[in-house]
Amino acid sequence: MTDTVDDVDLPYEDETSKQEKIQALEERLEILESQNEEMRDKLLDANAENNKYQQKLERLSHENKKLKQSPLFVATVQEITDDGVVIKQHGNNQEALTEVTEEMREDLTPDDRVAVNNSLSIVKSLSSETDVRARVMEVTESPDVGYEDIGGLEDQLQEVRETVEMPLDRPEMFDDVGIDPPSGVLLYGPPGTGKTMLAKAVANKTDATFIKMAGSELVHKFIGEGAKLVRDLFDVAREHEPAVLFIDEIDAIAAKRTESKTSGDAEVQRTMMQLLSEMDGFEDRGDIRIIAATNRFDMLDRAILRPGRFDRLIEVPKPDAEGRELIFEIHTRDMSVADDVDFAEMAERTEAASGADVRAVCTEAGMFAIRDDRTEIRMADLRDAWEKVKAESDENADVSKTFA
Repeated sequence: MTDTVDDVDLPYEDETSKQEKIQALEERLEILESQNEEMRDKLLDANAENNKYQQKLERLSHENKKLKQSPLFVATVQEITDDGVVIKQHGNNQEALTEVTEEMREDLTPDDRVAVNNSLSIVKSLSSETDVRARVMEVTESPDVGYEDIGGLEDQLQEVRETVEMPLDRPEMFDDVGIDPPSGVLLYGPPGTGKTMLAKAVANKTDATFIKMAGSELVHKFIGEGAKLVRDLFDVAREHEPAVLFIDEIDAIAAKRTESKTSGDAEVQRTMMQLLSEMDGFEDRGDIRIIAATNRFDMLDRAILRPGRFDRLIEVPKPDAEGRELIFEIHTRDMSVADDVDFAEMAERTEAASGADVRAVCTEAGMFAIRDDRTEIRMADLRDAWEKVKAESDENADVSKTFA
C-alpha cells in the first residue's frame, strides 16, 4: 500500500530550516505521483474490462436480433421467366412465382437451392445440396504409404497403376492408341493381403482427389438415404476431378440380388442400383477412377462385375515365400535387427501367412524385445512371435466355426 500525503508531516514551524521544508514537499510530491500512477493503471484495467463487456453486449444483442428474425425456408428454382422466378418450397411442394432483382436473376439457374422468407421472396442463394457425410470422406492429406511399402504384389501393383494412375497422369497415351482407359478396378482376395494398401499407395502417388468410404457406410435405415449418399459421393468426385473413389468392403452393398421381400434387403438393393447407374449409366462419369476391395468375391452381383463398371478384376493372394521375405524386410527396416535374424528362414516358417500376419509378427517380436529391456530384435523373438500369431489365428478360426 502506497503511503498517503497525510503520512508526511510538513515542518512549518518557524525554527524549521528551509531545506527541511523543501525535502518534506518533495516526499509529498513523490507520494502524489505514485498514487497518480496507481490510479492510471486502475483506469486502464477498468477500460479493458469495460471493452470486454461491451463486446459481449454487442455479441449478445446480435444473437438476440437473429433469434427474433423470422426463419427462412428452403426452396428450389423451377423456372426463370420474364415475369419472375418460379420456385418450389421444400416440404409442402408449394410452387410460387416471385420477383427478383436483375443481379440475382443472372446468378440463378434452374435446380438452384434458395432461401425464401414468409412472403416467398428469395433472400439468398444456397450452396448445392450435398450430404456432409460425402464431403467428409474426401481425404485432404495423402496417405503415408508408397509403392515401396508393398511387397510381393508387383504384378497387381502394375495393373492398378495402369488402371488408375496412368489415365490420370498420361491420358494422351490412350488417345494415341484410340481406346478408353479402364474405368475401375476391383481388388479381391483373403483378408490382410494388401488390398487397402494398394489403394493408399495410388492415392499417395497421384495428384487426384482421393475419396474413401466403406460399403457399410452406404447402408442406411431410411428409404432412399443410401442411394442419395451414393449420388452425393459422385457429385463430390465430379466437383474435384480428377478423382479416385475407393470403396472398401463393397460386398456390403453389392451382394447378389435375392427374392427377399424385407425392407432392409430392398433398401440395400436400391443403393446398389444407384451405384451401378453412377458407375456406368446415361450420365458421363467424368475423370473419376474407382477402386473397390472385397474379401467375398463370390458374394458380388454379376451386374457390378461386368466391363464398363470394373474393367479389371485383380486377385490379391497371400504372398509367396519371396514376397513374405520382402514384407519382413519392409516392416523391420526401421527396427534394430540383430545379426542372427534370417528373413529367408522366417519366410519359410510363415507359410500361408498374409502380409498382415507378417506385420503382426514383426510387431510382436518388437514387444518381446521391449519386455526383455532390449533395443534390438533377435531371431528367437521372430520365431516366438510367429508361434503366438499363429496360435491366435487358429483360436479365432475355432471361435468362428463355433458361432457359424
